[in-house]
Amino acid sequence: MIPFNHLGWIFKYIGPYIYPHKIRESLCSFLIPLSNHASVLDLGAGTGIMSEFAYACRDDLQFTALDPSEGMLKFSAEYIQTHKGHAETIPFEEDSFEAILIGEALHHFTDIEKSIDEIVRVLKKEGKLFIYDFDSSTFMGKLICRVEKILGEPGNFFSPGVLEQILKSHGFSVDICQYGWRYTIAAQLSVPIKNSKI
Repeated sequence: MIPFNHLGWIFKYIGPYIYPHKIRESLCSFLIPLSNHASVLDLGAGTGIMSEFAYACRDDLQFTALDPSEGMLKFSAEYIQTHKGHAETIPFEEDSFEAILIGEALHHFTDIEKSIDEIVRVLKKEGKLFIYDFDSSTFMGKLICRVEKILGEPGNFFSPGVLEQILKSHGFSVDICQYGWRYTIAAQLSVPIKNSKI
């Protein structure tokens, strides 16, 4: 597996350069409707780079970062509350967050179904979910998936359409933006469906 616990300083340095400007714009648009001081969870946060981009758009929001690697979290900005944990067992109460951000992290989750069930559990009514990842139906997406699997990672990459159907089965409405071999999904929890099956 990739030794993330020892790579925090690298990701902290390269993070701002590997997120395209259009992805940041998409994130800012996603954040606009959130209420003042809304609680936001950065899931699979790494060094909290998604929270940093979000903070640049909405510095009034309350950011929490969750990641299994303390070596990544220790590089998070001071305005981010950090917690060690996994997406499959999110250590927060029901209805804790108005929005959840997942940036280049979904493919690292071991159990996608459990992770989305947990996302539904901790989101408030009509909560929002933002996902940025690589499209597994493209050449680059397939290549990245293959490399990550060689490195021992779960490699749970999806095409946007497949992920859309998974999220809809969990009660989300979904809006997709495609950026070549990358994409973003802005989803809103409209009809909570507990313990859904993919």
